[in-house]
Amino acid sequence: MNKILITFDEAKKMAKSVMKRCNILGKISENKNIITRLYLSKEHKHVNIIVEKWMQKAGMKTWQDEVGNICGRYEGNTLNSSAILMASHLDTVKNAGKYDGILGVLSSIEIVHWFHKKNLRFNFAIEVIGFADEEGVRFGIPFLGSKGIIGEWIKDWLNIIDNKGISLKRAMEGFGLNPNFFNKASRAKDDFITYLELHIEQGPYLYLEKLPLAVVKGINGMYHLECKFIGESGHAGTVPMSCRKDVFFAFSEWLMFLRKNIQKEKYSKKIVSTIGKFNCFPNVTNVIPESIVFSLDLRSIDNIILDNFLEEILNYAKKISYFYKTTFIYKKKYHSFSVFFDEKLQEILLKTIKYFQKRTIEIYSGAGHDAISFAKRCPTGMIFIRCKKGISHNPNESVLDTDVALSLQVFIKFIININQNFL
Repeated sequence: MNKILITFDEAKKMAKSVMKRCNILGKISENKNIITRLYLSKEHKHVNIIVEKWMQKAGMKTWQDEVGNICGRYEGNTLNSSAILMASHLDTVKNAGKYDGILGVLSSIEIVHWFHKKNLRFNFAIEVIGFADEEGVRFGIPFLGSKGIIGEWIKDWLNIIDNKGISLKRAMEGFGLNPNFFNKASRAKDDFITYLELHIEQGPYLYLEKLPLAVVKGINGMYHLECKFIGESGHAGTVPMSCRKDVFFAFSEWLMFLRKNIQKEKYSKKIVSTIGKFNCFPNVTNVIPESIVFSLDLRSIDNIILDNFLEEILNYAKKISYFYKTTFIYKKKYHSFSVFFDEKLQEILLKTIKYFQKRTIEIYSGAGHDAISFAKRCPTGMIFIRCKKGISHNPNESVLDTDVALSLQVFIKFIININQNFL
């Protein structure tokens, strides 16, 4: 259908509603001064209640599933037909912004509300899900919400403990969920014909290109490791340098190796590395450190490059640790392969964006998203929306009303076209 059924002025009004709702959810936090909303917290429950009401107002049947996702369904022309799933997450990192994940959920609800007001039904249903946990902050496992939907929850996860000593099982019980029924959140493969996700880019490319939207081609593969150098503590003034088992020297030389290695031509611009957590024990001024524990985050769209780089830096860590009479150990906390989205869906999304935007770019995501979970289940597509200076996971996260309006136009036109041509 070439006719645009929604004007930009109408889309701008809808965008203002989305932004207003983002502000409302931004005030629901465990800390009044910053935004922090973790899985299975009272803030999570509060947000689910509010979002469910918005879904109902948009004409959807609603429910909270067995892992805490809030779900809404806008029925199609035929009862119990397969659905297009539009989703993102409602949890946050600590000290977060207002739009990461949340914008995608609330935009999807607004789109369904527009269809409902126009009394439009399709050859498929539309479902909207606010995933309970994508960030993995509380229990260290990302995508708990979407993994519940695709049936990839593991029973052993129930025994994982958060930093307050509360197990996932106990947290679920406190939230009002039955941990024995987590597998009931799983949906059949034919429940969804397509997965769509709108998300802020969380990077600078769209901002630098002065473009509102872009199609995401795929998502980087990643490793999350917990690493540890173990030495021997001692008095800072009495132990000679030649007798020390100083983990800080081992760590420092390894870190310089990592930095130099990542700048080599075979890795440059192809991989990123981050040490986001760091603890030195006993962390006392006049004591030689006994151990250093740190996180290691590696990402690349090329799985072979990612594996080769990891192998090189781990081998060097063992080598330098031996030189300094220390020990190096590590644990792989999480690994995902790079994901490439459905080419046919990308083509349709790209054509739809160009109808409104004229020029666009195709980019890969350095951040993980719930779309990873669905790419192996059904045709999956993702659109990035520009965020100011690429800032994210930060209170200064910012998007433009006009960009949100454009994204609403794109998705509405896309769904109408899919209804006519795709099925």
